[in-house]
Amino acid sequence: MARAVVAGGIQHVEITWNSDRPAELIQQLRQELPQSLIGAGTLLTIDQVQTAIAAGAQYLFTPHVHPKLIHTAVAQDVPLVAGALTPTEIVTAWQAGATGVKIFPVQAVGGADYVRSLQGPLGHIPLIPTGGVTVQNTLEFLQAGAIAVGLSGDLFPPSAVQANHWDTITQRATTLLANLQQFVRSSQEK
Repeated sequence: MARAVVAGGIQHVEITWNSDRPAELIQQLRQELPQSLIGAGTLLTIDQVQTAIAAGAQYLFTPHVHPKLIHTAVAQDVPLVAGALTPTEIVTAWQAGATGVKIFPVQAVGGADYVRSLQGPLGHIPLIPTGGVTVQNTLEFLQAGAIAVGLSGDLFPPSAVQANHWDTITQRATTLLANLQQFVRSSQEK
């Protein structure tokens, strides 16, 4: 799966901690894909954060706000994006030192409109929506003020994964990257 998205131009690959042998997978991908940034996600404990860093994770994602996890990563100069949903959680994560805040699950609370509504009071905090982001709606989230997006299910359709149709995943990654480049171009023209 990682090789397929990298072949499509995506250079940031997150290995979820609930994957099979995530630390080994991070080490393997760091060797096989040296041009890519390999991170770890779905980290819930300090032990998981420390193990991910020791395995070579170059960035971390949590599904929640836990200041001790943030401090553990920051102390080792590894960016950590904490998961949050409400303005209180977002500010708490930011004040604890999170590099950015993952808005999860964004579609459950209004999608891009929710990200847009957060921009007034919280526009200084880097927001990365996940949970309902698709190849097709990526531009909408970026236009709403997100600095990046995270997606999995839409990028890796289960039927394509089960059938080993890696070219399908590579094409989806290529389309996603083209959408991102379109956004960058249109932003530069303004």
